[in-house]
Amino acid sequence: MAQTPDVVLKEIKSKKYRPLYFLHGDEPYYIDSIAEELENKVVPESERGFNQFVIYGKDTDVAGVLSYARRFPFMAERQLVMVKEAHRLNGIEQKEQQQRLEDYALNPVPSTVLVFCYHANADERKSYLKAVNANGVVVQSKKMYDNKLPDWVAGFCQHEGVKISPKAVQMLVDNIGNDLKRLSNEIRKIMVNLRVDEGIDATAIERFVGISKEYNVFEFQKALMHRDVLKANQIAAFFASNSKDNPLAPVLIILFGFFSKLLLTHAARDKSEKGLAAELGVNPYFVKDYLLAARNYPMGKVANIIHYLRECDGRLKGLDGTSIPEGELLRELVFKIVH
Repeated sequence: MAQTPDVVLKEIKSKKYRPLYFLHGDEPYYIDSIAEELENKVVPESERGFNQFVIYGKDTDVAGVLSYARRFPFMAERQLVMVKEAHRLNGIEQKEQQQRLEDYALNPVPSTVLVFCYHANADERKSYLKAVNANGVVVQSKKMYDNKLPDWVAGFCQHEGVKISPKAVQMLVDNIGNDLKRLSNEIRKIMVNLRVDEGIDATAIERFVGISKEYNVFEFQKALMHRDVLKANQIAAFFASNSKDNPLAPVLIILFGFFSKLLLTHAARDKSEKGLAAELGVNPYFVKDYLLAARNYPMGKVANIIHYLRECDGRLKGLDGTSIPEGELLRELVFKIVH
């Protein structure tokens, strides 16, 4: 049956295994996490030389995979057959190959755990996937929406048993973006360097993730929020002189998100902390920032700023037929925003 990644991971950790797993989607984090958990749990380490097989899609086809799956484990309870890069299986889109997989899925070998790591979105309406779903599990790992990332980071930290401050969450999301694998790796890297009773705060992010304490996107947004002309220009100049580490495109995405939410703040009827947090989809901790920015930027000005951001994005992409250095574009944008 179709399941969420979290449910499947919980099952595997409790040693409940299915004979078939089809992991697909455009978010590699959960595909890789489930595959890793299966590799670590299904077959005891002492038996892996005989009963654990990792096959790469480009090197075989469905028939080749099934020849492994139909074998019986060697002096053991079960075997694991892991197909990585399954989206590259020779002929996987051909009806004949899909029929072979469907036939196996309808009557899988109970002592085999067969796993397909399909790093693309598959059509779950296909009959072979319906057959996999009937006797195994199909998991779609979807790319996470940006507005869900803060909750994901907070939930990941809770699962790992470490506290994280709202500011630290936002700094990670703003500076790393929609890359769950990198986010999880950075959090674990920080945890290794913390004391047992210590949580993750902004200082820890600055120390261990390599984010400048004064010159980062979070501080840049804060300077604009306060309409601090000097600070905003200082950070813009730093970004311009370090454009490789601070490209303009991600900065524009973050600013567009902020000022779009600021427009919603002006339009919201319920401006209580709880009401605005729900309307904006942010942690209540940040509501005061939007209320401050709303005082500094009237609704008309915010609408103009959103126009400036779109205009800057177009010029960055060369849509106006010119090629202007990123630093110059950013300095011009800062002037338009704060004046």
